[in-house]
Amino acid sequence: MKLGISSYTFPWAIGLPDATPSQPLKPLQLLERAQALGVGMVQFGPNMPLDKLPERELRDLVKQANSWKIDLEVATEGIDPGRVREQIKLAKRIDAILLKTTPEHPVGQIPMRTEISNCLRAIAGDLASEKISLAIDNSRIPAQELNELLGAIRSPWLGAAIDTANPLALPQGWQISVRVLGHRTLSLQIKDVVVEREVHGMGFSVRGCPVGKGQLNIAWIVESFASLRIEPSAILESWTPMQKTLQETIDLEAAWAKQGVDYLRRFIPE
Repeated sequence: MKLGISSYTFPWAIGLPDATPSQPLKPLQLLERAQALGVGMVQFGPNMPLDKLPERELRDLVKQANSWKIDLEVATEGIDPGRVREQIKLAKRIDAILLKTTPEHPVGQIPMRTEISNCLRAIAGDLASEKISLAIDNSRIPAQELNELLGAIRSPWLGAAIDTANPLALPQGWQISVRVLGHRTLSLQIKDVVVEREVHGMGFSVRGCPVGKGQLNIAWIVESFASLRIEPSAILESWTPMQKTLQETIDLEAAWAKQGVDYLRRFIPE
């Protein structure tokens, strides 16, 4: 496994709705943070789309990544064949080692399983010809359904992306995701959370925390992939809670990133 960060490691620094920093983090600065943290991979997500960059800035970004020996990945949203083909071309242009997408419509609705299957079959040939692997995020699809869907298509260029936190909304825990999709996993988004019962007993609260301080068992996850002889990219992300000010939140987010990388290095040395 190779450890990396993504644009969702620093979402507050990049900017969220109603929370825009005076100087939002730029793609080259994200690359600089990866270099400072000592990780060799950066995944650029929909909150920092590289296809919006001017051509010169994109070339400079790729040049710097090559200089620092940092691998690039691209993450997007949607499964429209035309849109995915554009992202495949982008991934090829920047020599990205992986493309990841979350199958959902622009309004946030989840497509029917047959629609997802048809769309993936439509672009399977493009993936093969460009030699780009596509990881399907499990955040919105139950693990067993995604496993069956990918198994039916049988493309070596298609796999799964496991997020350790987002599938809680299905609801589904990270252990089920790893057990069912582990053999198909190309990308692993590592977020840690704490789940606590509300004081009145009526429900639970889920909050983000630094990796290693919550309920995620990193050792078990790493050992599970090792037993399968699978080495997905391991991308550190976080759900940093809002502090009194945006700057305090951004500072905490950066501290969690450093703390998370230091902790994960115990299990993922590369």
